[in-house]
Formats: sequence, C-alpha cells, structure tokens
Amino acid sequence: MAKPIKHRNKWRIRWLDETGRRQSAVFDSYREAERELRNRQSQVDAIVAGHSPAAPPAKTFDDLCDYWLAVRAPQKRKARDDQSIIRCHLRPTFGRLKLSEVTFARVEGLKTSRAHLARNTRRNILTLLGAMLRVAIDLGWLARLPKIVKPRTPDFGEDYSYLRTDAEVRRFLIAARDAGEAVHVLYAAALYTGMRQGELAGLRWEDVDFDKRLITVQRSFTKPTKARRVRYVPILNPLLPPLRRWRLATPGRLVFPNNRGRMHQPAAWVFQERLHKVLDGAGFDRPEPGSRRVHYIRFHDLRHTFASHWVMKGGDIFKLQKILGHQSMEMTQRYAHLAPAAFSSDLDRFDGSAEIGLPDDQAISLRVAKEK
Repeated sequence: MAKPIKHRNKWRIRWLDETGRRQSAVFDSYREAERELRNRQSQVDAIVAGHSPAAPPAKTFDDLCDYWLAVRAPQKRKARDDQSIIRCHLRPTFGRLKLSEVTFARVEGLKTSRAHLARNTRRNILTLLGAMLRVAIDLGWLARLPKIVKPRTPDFGEDYSYLRTDAEVRRFLIAARDAGEAVHVLYAAALYTGMRQGELAGLRWEDVDFDKRLITVQRSFTKPTKARRVRYVPILNPLLPPLRRWRLATPGRLVFPNNRGRMHQPAAWVFQERLHKVLDGAGFDRPEPGSRRVHYIRFHDLRHTFASHWVMKGGDIFKLQKILGHQSMEMTQRYAHLAPAAFSSDLDRFDGSAEIGLPDDQAISLRVAKEK
C-alpha cells in the first residue's frame, strides 16, 4: 500500500481514481495524510466494485448554464426570461465555481445580494437555479441538491389588486366602451373569462363555440398555453351579447386583432397605456409616487378580478381551477376565503361546549336561544 511522502513541510498522498487517473492531495500532518489516503483508496475500491456511485465529473456552473441555454431553455415558452436570469444573476454569482461548490451558504449570499429586487423576481431566480441543479443531478454532474429557501408566496392581495365590487366593474366597462368597441370587448372578455393576455391575443374565432357557449384555450400568442394544456372556458351571460356583436364586426381569423389586423404583442398599447387611460376615465386613483405600480390594476389583474368575483358569487372553486388552468389547487385556494358562505357550515361546530366559562346569565340566554 502506498504511503504519504514528505513534501516541503507537509505530506503528499497519491492514488489512482476509478478511471485510472492519478490524483494527489497535500496535508499538514502524516497522520491526517495517511488516514485520508486510506479513505480515498477505499472509495475507489467501492466504486470499482459497484458498491458506490462514481463521483460526479468536475463540471462548473458555467458548463451547466451552457447546457441549459442550448437544450432546456429553447423548449420553454419564455426562453428569454431564463437567458436574462442566467446572464444577470446566476453566471456572475456561480459561473466559475464547481457545481459541488454551489452550497446553501452561497445560495443565501445570492439572496442577500439581490434583496433589493421584487419578491417575485427573487423567487424566479431561485426557482430557475433549483431547476438547473436538479438537471445537473440527472446528468450525473452533481451528487446532492443544496437547500434553497425561497421567499414565501405572498398572501392573497399582497401582489395584486382587483376590481372589488360590481360597481367598480361597471365603471371600468363603461369607460372601456368610451375607448371603442375593440377595447371594450377585449377588456370584457378578460373580466368574464379570466384568460391571460397572451391567450386573448392568440384567440381565433374557430376556438369560440357560441352554440356550446365554450371557448377553447390552446395557445398563448403563437405558443402553447402556460400549462401546455388545452382547457375550456364558459362564455358567461354578460359576455355573450358583446362577443356576438363583435363577431359580426370582425371577419378575420383573430378574435382581438390590432388596428392592422395582426396579433397584439406582449407590450401592446392595449395591455398597458390604453388600460391606464381607461382606469383614469373610470375615476380610479393612481398609486402614491414611488409605488412599483403604474395604476390601480394591471391587465393581469382582470384575471384576478374574474376569479375573485367567481368565488364571491358562490362559484365552485374546483371549476374555477379548471377555468383558470391552474396546475394545483394551491393557486386557486388563494380566492377561497372570498366565498360568501365559506364558514357557514362551521358555525355550530362547537355547540355543546360554548357554555363553558360563561357567566350563568349568559349561559342561560344561550340555552334559551337554542331552544327557540
């Protein structure tokens, strides 16, 4: 068996790894070097015998970034988001490190350095990091995933607003009508279907079945939907008349084309500046200076308005999950507390124990009320 050899004022060990390549390491004391040499040789013997997995190759995080951008990102709907996060946040932080050096402490350091960013942005960065490291494990480049603690998911209402009452919805739609029929029908469709802006932009008349009162949602702009699944959305009564009229006025293939008959793009005026003008016309106040919001609601908040009013009016939350296309019920449950009878079946849950600890006169009054 090989032994440590003197190396200046330290001790060096040499051994052959499982691939037959010579490796070396240096230690302060002979005892430490001897112990480590036995460990290394035992690990190699176990790997060669098939009792232990081979050590991952010495890949860097840069290697993982290159693989992700070449293989995984092009398959996603928003590849540019991954490109931006990798370029601005992940490569600068971890690029030259070996994958095994991407530790919990270093991930926490990334979170600290990006504390000035919005919570959702930080969550997106860490979500992509976790997805990339899991792929590294699948590739055999990484042995174990470091712990990644994301900022908590915001409670209902923390990250968005919505039109809270029927009166607010009415004011908004009246102002939208003043902006023209194209704007009015688009915003009404967003309010009464809960569809995302890309799904509305890519919607075709062949997807609208007036007889069955159903809209087939199968694309976002020109790509698949966010969940990559086809779903069906009912055409509710308030939307049916304006949508029928709009069908007669719009002979093209797209339901909501722009002024040139083409598809609206993500940064289209109708999704942003026009919406702000309609909100101004409806009398909604703008946020205080310094707010990240330009106005009371964003276009995506029309989707939240649909979901909120669906639940407030007693709609089934499981149907809502299907309409919105949520992968898990957890996302839909954010609206559950708005149900008008959310706790009505629980009001008598503690009957029989309610009198405990009450003064005698209150207990008697409670029994009388029950007998009535």
